[in-house]
Amino acid sequence: MTETKVISDAEQLLESLDKLPEPVVKPAFIVASGLPGTGKSYFCRRLAERIPVIILESDAMRKTLFSSPAYSAVESARLFQAIHHLIEQLLKKGVSVVLDATNLAEKNRERLYHIAYQLNAKLILVRIEAPPEVVQERLRNRAEGTVSEEDHSEADWAVFQKMRTSVQKINRNHFAVDTSRDIAPVLNKIVREVNR
Repeated sequence: MTETKVISDAEQLLESLDKLPEPVVKPAFIVASGLPGTGKSYFCRRLAERIPVIILESDAMRKTLFSSPAYSAVESARLFQAIHHLIEQLLKKGVSVVLDATNLAEKNRERLYHIAYQLNAKLILVRIEAPPEVVQERLRNRAEGTVSEEDHSEADWAVFQKMRTSVQKINRNHFAVDTSRDIAPVLNKIVREVNR
């Protein structure tokens, strides 16, 4: 894909965002990682209530770029090229970013580590999980349309089952949170880390 196309996609994504928080000297780059239905978006929204960050939610951004998403490999590649470009632009401006995407493969996360390192951002990794029976219930509610309009994902139980096999261990220090329990202790630790 051409650099021009990536930039134009990234600009389109930027226009879809809410007002950006105030820039800081050393921005934080928080990467959420987890399967569909584990509560990534919920966790990211709770975090954004506590610290000035902009959330880049891949499901919402996919719908910004593609009016009827196909979830193909080509589409995902284009989406994430634009997201990576946008992350770089925001961090360069001193804006703290939360990336809300599955981020299951270490090779994909390596790219994110590289961005944080290059731009001297504070990298914080969060593995988000929930027991399978809780996820199944959440995904059933999603399929029945009984979740909030803030939920942009279309992933169902079959997608969860399929993606489950591609989860790779995070090889760096990271926080782990089970969203079926109290998330406050992990939120507090991350807030402290960001403010340090």
